[in-house]
Amino acid sequence: MRLYDTYSDARLAALLTGGDEQAFTAIYERYWEKLFAIAYHYCKDKTIAEEVLQEIFVRLWDKRSAVSIQDLGAYLATSVRFSVFKSLVRTRRRQELIAEHLAPVTVADDESAITARFLEEYINGVIESLPEQCKVVYLLRRREGLSVEEIARQLDISPHTARNHINKALRTLRLSLRNLRLVLAAFT
Repeated sequence: MRLYDTYSDARLAALLTGGDEQAFTAIYERYWEKLFAIAYHYCKDKTIAEEVLQEIFVRLWDKRSAVSIQDLGAYLATSVRFSVFKSLVRTRRRQELIAEHLAPVTVADDESAITARFLEEYINGVIESLPEQCKVVYLLRRREGLSVEEIARQLDISPHTARNHINKALRTLRLSLRNLRLVLAAFT
C-alpha cells in the first residue's frame, strides 16, 4: 500500500492545492470508478462518461490552487453531474441543429437551461437529505405555501418547532449553495 492511499480526503485536497502530483494521482485512483459510475448513470454512454471524467480531472489539476475543497467526494460528484448535464445538452443541441440543417446558433440559452436544471436537481437533492420532519415542514411551507401556524396544526407540533425546522432547512440549503458556488467557480 502506498503512503498516499492512507491519507484522508482533506489531506489529499490540501496537498493537491500545493501542486502535489502524487496526491492528484491518489485522488484519481480513489475516485475514478465511483465518478465513472455516476457519469454513466446519468448519460448511459461509456464514451461520454470517460470524456466527462477526463475533463473533470484536467480541470481539477488546472484549478488546483484556485479552489477550496471542503468535501472532496461531494465536490467531484457534483462536478461530474454538472459536466454530464452540460455534455448532454450540447450533444442534443448539435443533433437538433444537424437535423434542422441550420448553422450553429448561440448556446447561451442552453447554458442557462443547463445551469437551471442542475441547480434545481441539486437543491432537490439537498432537500431530500434533510431529516424527515424538517423536510416535511420545509416542503409544506415552500411548495404548499402553508403558514407556520397551518403547518403546526397539520403536523400537531408547536409553531416554534415548525419555525425551527424551516430555519434549519434554510441554513442547510444556504451552506450547500455556498459549497456549490465553489464548485461552479472552478468550471468558469
